[in-house]
Amino acid sequence: MSRPVRVTALFAGLGIATVVVACVSAGVGQFGIPLSDVVASLLHRIGLGPGLADPFAEGTLWQVRFPRVVLALLVGGVLGVSGALMQGLFGNPLAEPAVVGVSAGAAVGASLSIVAGWAFLGAFTTPALGFAGGLLTTLAVYGLSRSRGRSEVVTLILTGVAVNAVASAVIAFLMFSGDQAAREQIVFWQLGSLASARWPYVWSVLPLMAVGVVVSLMLARRLDLLALGERPARHLGVNVEALRTTGIVVVALMVSAAVSYSGIIGFVGLIVPHGVRMVTGPGHRVLVPASLLAGAFLLGVADLAARTLFDYADLPIGILTALVGGPFFFWLLLRTRRRSGGWA
Repeated sequence: MSRPVRVTALFAGLGIATVVVACVSAGVGQFGIPLSDVVASLLHRIGLGPGLADPFAEGTLWQVRFPRVVLALLVGGVLGVSGALMQGLFGNPLAEPAVVGVSAGAAVGASLSIVAGWAFLGAFTTPALGFAGGLLTTLAVYGLSRSRGRSEVVTLILTGVAVNAVASAVIAFLMFSGDQAAREQIVFWQLGSLASARWPYVWSVLPLMAVGVVVSLMLARRLDLLALGERPARHLGVNVEALRTTGIVVVALMVSAAVSYSGIIGFVGLIVPHGVRMVTGPGHRVLVPASLLAGAFLLGVADLAARTLFDYADLPIGILTALVGGPFFFWLLLRTRRRSGGWA
């Protein structure tokens, strides 16, 4: 099968699979709604049908189920695109958004809000502080790693490791300082969940995601040139430092917005770009949009499993992604070792 055919089949398959998962997920729950009713309700919203006769089912779909499904797709898409961007910027197959401290910083902001009991923005207080914490931490990592107007990849990664360690210590201190209810809420937030999804949250994430994806696509050609190496890329006219700065800011904005509502969801940004790259190849003009769809599909499936594996319980979604991502990460390490002939 030729590469154009594989790419077309991948996009078509991911698009159809994501729509199917979204519809199935919207119908599954303690109050089951047939798939035909889910489709009928969707068609009614775009003016192509009479809608549902049961107002309770209609309300369940549009006030509870669809906000969660759409937020899962958005967060998964953001993490997939951010992972592809990070791996392209760093030239490292093991890079993901957490490398630059965005998740740990968001956790610090959210934990501070929970322990202090702040509510100056109402229901948006914890997400807003999570967003601010993730963004500020990422910018701090990037600023601390710069020397003489430049930042090296190794220095950036090591700075991220150090800042992540400090953030983890701050979170532990906040948990120690808070009461039992605050500790439980912080732990649940760190495990990741979409149980509190609402339409206002969706509308908050969507603009930042759209801007981030558009900018990522605009950077795709320069990322392909950067894959040749920093020196060849500079000779071809790429401003490597500006490219990395732009990419890191885009990742910080998108991921901070996503995890501020979902909590920490690991490994999606790591495994999705690699799975897509095996089919499409390394070109970022295809890799970025394909990672968007694949990330949305993966988190949609994970959220469906989180809601349905146990009766009357909502499993933290971060547990499922870690169970899948951990073995994949280990396999990737072994594969990298075999190909390179060692760990260097």
